[in-house]
Amino acid sequence: MSITETFRNETVFVTGSTGFLGKILTEKLLRSFDVKNIAVLVRGKNGLAASQRAVDLFEQPIFDRLRIEKPDFMTKIKIIDGHLEEQSLGISSNNRDWLIKNVNFVFHCAATIKFNETLQIATKINIQGTENILVLASNMNNLKGFVYVSTAYSHCPRSEIKEEFYHVPITAKELKQLIKINSKIDNVSVDWPNTYTFTKALAENMILTNDNQLPISIFRPSIVGCTQSEPEPYWLDNIQGLAAVVTSLIIGFVRVVPMNLNKKTDIVPVDYTVNALISVMWDTVNRYKNSNERNKDPKMYNYVSSIDSTLYWSTFIDYVYETYHKVPPLQSMWYICCVFSANRWIINIMKFLLHRVPAALVDLSLFIYGENPKMLKMYSRKEKMIDTVKVFITNEWKFDNSNTRELWTLLSQEDRKRFWFSFENFDWKSYIQNLVYGIRKHILLEDLNNITEALLKHRKLFWLHQLCICFSIYIIFQVYWMFMVLLI
Repeated sequence: MSITETFRNETVFVTGSTGFLGKILTEKLLRSFDVKNIAVLVRGKNGLAASQRAVDLFEQPIFDRLRIEKPDFMTKIKIIDGHLEEQSLGISSNNRDWLIKNVNFVFHCAATIKFNETLQIATKINIQGTENILVLASNMNNLKGFVYVSTAYSHCPRSEIKEEFYHVPITAKELKQLIKINSKIDNVSVDWPNTYTFTKALAENMILTNDNQLPISIFRPSIVGCTQSEPEPYWLDNIQGLAAVVTSLIIGFVRVVPMNLNKKTDIVPVDYTVNALISVMWDTVNRYKNSNERNKDPKMYNYVSSIDSTLYWSTFIDYVYETYHKVPPLQSMWYICCVFSANRWIINIMKFLLHRVPAALVDLSLFIYGENPKMLKMYSRKEKMIDTVKVFITNEWKFDNSNTRELWTLLSQEDRKRFWFSFENFDWKSYIQNLVYGIRKHILLEDLNNITEALLKHRKLFWLHQLCICFSIYIIFQVYWMFMVLLI
């Protein structure tokens, strides 16, 4: 049975539909399949009810193509008001009964992806929230498949990550108990760089030890980037992780980044990721039609690009620079110039010279003119943000993706066309160019019709940058000359 036929007239439950990955998944499901219903778990936030947040979500431009191709798509949406971390998800009894009776597929994408989140909050959302979804799914009368979205870096303390479960120093149950009694938990996740990857690792093992025997698989994407083509090219809507680093770089704000240019990166377009995720659900359904599969461990799928299409950070940065020189942002505050190094001492020295000193001079001028100093605080926040992703841009991992490769061979030619996720002959230069375009359009809100003006400003910033270099060399020479005179 094809992927399209698998989802025909079925009901899908999606968590995390308001997130980056969840939006593209929901849009693709609605546009590609004749589903019966798609239930989306949405919570009230910032004074907005769940229903209003859902309405605002589906009015976003990313759903424009869907509005054209399927103008009545809203009739298939069922909004479930709930909170992941609350008991029984905090949903009404009527909604719970409806989900139990009708849902056939569950995509659990919701998570807190803040790398600096406290372990208590990350545990509530990423572990307790997952457990709550599993309990609900175990009661569903017609469940055919469940896919949990983890991350390829869930076991990043390892240098090689295969498609298998690994030992964790503490179980999810034990961690929740320690938090409950307010016990010290600072050293629990010491080997992991952040609470996000740690709680994802624990959630994976919680699924392994779950007694519900669900038809379940675990999907592990690497760094998820902007779209390649669907529903529109180079779309993104958040300034986190990789997009935040590139944005700060091309506007000339960040001049020092801890990055090892000789290491491989691993980026996957979000639309490719969604296609792979849907294909994993299809494979999960097919495998669990065989009752013997229920007695086996859930299957893992590492969705990574570095095996089939290697990209080094040096090449990535070269392509960013090349695109920047063609389409620099009008909002650039300085000419693009950045020091990349994995050496801690070089990074700290250059941060002082290229971040702290210029920021202090700007703050001094603001103080003199009676305005609030802000540049030092801005650089402090930005450096902390970059430090949260430091481990991913200074290291590389050896991944195994045998299950994902096998899945690709199982797809028909028609399914491959509609749900393409292979990195065979992938054009990284074009993709990274599109990433910069996407940041200009969706993050900086600049259209390409300002290129002439932006290039003019770019030339001015270039000569100002050269002037500052010459002035700096002059100052250094003068200091050196004075020092030599004193010695003589």
